[in-house]
Amino acid sequence: MKYSTRLADAAHVMLFIHNAKAPAISSAEIAKSICTNPAYVRQLMAKLKAAGLLLSTRGAAHPQLTRDPADISLLDVYNAVEGGKPLLHLDTHVNPECNVGVYIQYALDAHYADVQKAAEARMAKITLADIYGTFLDLCEKAQVTPPCQSGT
Repeated sequence: MKYSTRLADAAHVMLFIHNAKAPAISSAEIAKSICTNPAYVRQLMAKLKAAGLLLSTRGAAHPQLTRDPADISLLDVYNAVEGGKPLLHLDTHVNPECNVGVYIQYALDAHYADVQKAAEARMAKITLADIYGTFLDLCEKAQVTPPCQSGT
């Protein structure tokens, strides 16, 4: 089963832009850092722009965050790229004649809703600045210089 990495990728895009020292940053450069294609990065950037988290102009390689990373929560990014999709998913392909198969899904649904609420509450407290600080700490511990725009 494939799971979504859009939240991680969107946070990566935003912090890549925040960390960049050069005035121009192309979707190709960002895509190289994520090991994906530029079209996917542009899709993420479009969602982030629509959510008011990113400023960008089509054809111009000058994206920027609309707010300081301390003012952008992980929940903001999640809502922008996942559009309210839940973190956990029920299995809708169960045997309708099996009581366990049917009713376990109903039982899980209530608990999944609790998990979703708790996760969203926690994500609302985590900012991009928190993530960036952890990133810098990890770079320091590994004794590596944080990349600026090199895509590495």
